[in-house]
Amino acid sequence: MATQAPGMSDQIAAQSVIEELLRLQQAVPPRSGFARFWGYSPLGADSVAWYRGAQGEIEVGRILSRLPPEWRVFHALPIGKAGADIDHLVLGPGGIFTINTKHHRGKKIWIAERTIMVDGHKQPYLRNSKFEATRVTKMLRERMPQLPPAQAVIALVGPGQITIKKKPDEVRVMDANDLRRWLLKRPVSLIEADLVDLAAIVDAPATWTALTSGPTPSLMAKFAVIDGEFRTARVRRTVWKLLRIVSLTAILVIAGPSFITAVFQDFLAPH
Repeated sequence: MATQAPGMSDQIAAQSVIEELLRLQQAVPPRSGFARFWGYSPLGADSVAWYRGAQGEIEVGRILSRLPPEWRVFHALPIGKAGADIDHLVLGPGGIFTINTKHHRGKKIWIAERTIMVDGHKQPYLRNSKFEATRVTKMLRERMPQLPPAQAVIALVGPGQITIKKKPDEVRVMDANDLRRWLLKRPVSLIEADLVDLAAIVDAPATWTALTSGPTPSLMAKFAVIDGEFRTARVRRTVWKLLRIVSLTAILVIAGPSFITAVFQDFLAPH
């Protein structure tokens, strides 16, 4: 019995990022029982950014999964060379959207017409997102010339503070929590018949620059193991930190004000 070749709709959110994370983690020795006890992170130094990236794309994938059924969502679409991909491509009545996920939990984001800065560091996000949308527009119009241009979107996951000096003209930047509502408010530009044809084009692996075998069944399970170990390590580090604070506080309380005064006097006394 012949099996159907996987389509791009079989790709999962953060697929390529998780694959790279797992590849990097193969070179990281398992943490010892002692290290796990004290809450050492299971991630290698090179793995941290990929882990954070996977978290962000998975979160945006969850948000997009709550769109109505007339919307189609694709993830991790390979484009260009050197393993580049489009995090999320969304097709719906409101148009075509290339969504670039950036996970910057707690960071200060500063946005101007041509610049995005994260905690004071300039990032090429606007340029890259615009390039993705332009490339997708060109690819899809080769098959359906009447299509509207793809809209570039940057979805920020967990930002601390967002300061907008001036909105960029060609790229929409927003908190990922606002993404679904914003998409649903876009004016209608595609009818259902066009969406059906467009989704078929996007779903075909031959449309893209690299063939895909689809996600392995254990991909998310392997990520879940790493994610669980990371979260457990973080909790343990927090517990040990709290215990140190409690212990120090108890010592100071038991010792009393006279002990604290004596320590400061000895510290300030000339030697």
